[in-house]
Amino acid sequence: MLKTSWKKNDKRANWLIISFSVVVFLIIAALGRVHLQVDLGFDVHVFALTNAVINSIVAVLLVAALVVVKKGHYELHKKIMLFAMVLSILFLVSYICHHLFAGDTKFGGTGGLKTFYYIILLTHIPLAGIILPFILFTAYRGLVGEYPRHKKIARITWPLWLYVAVTGPVIYILISPYY
Repeated sequence: MLKTSWKKNDKRANWLIISFSVVVFLIIAALGRVHLQVDLGFDVHVFALTNAVINSIVAVLLVAALVVVKKGHYELHKKIMLFAMVLSILFLVSYICHHLFAGDTKFGGTGGLKTFYYIILLTHIPLAGIILPFILFTAYRGLVGEYPRHKKIARITWPLWLYVAVTGPVIYILISPYY
């Protein structure tokens, strides 16, 4: 196993994780009501493309992290997961920028494609909204060396995070013609 990276402080960690998660959730929820009419000098939908690329990379990293941890390469697993978390922070910044400057886009497809799009979207949104504290608690348990608890919560976090990371680019591909 790995050497512990952080000193355990559950009370403080719980407070920070929950507070950060609530603040991020409130910011994302408020994005639907805020649209800045600013000419940035470039197509603001580049943020959406950036989001799709970042999500795709995160999905690959999540699979790679699972493969290496199954082989017992814990240090590499830790590095991959921390990189996935850093990319997810960049995603969050880009996501906020896209919604601030581009606003909402309505899906223009019809028939089965429209049904598929909305099924993916209506599962992606709530899971994306609840995954952050799971990710943070999972990381915390790993960083303080509570590997059995880390593994237990990771069994929930990993598939949810992977689903969100995969469906994000799918949503982008489906809606990008309507930007």
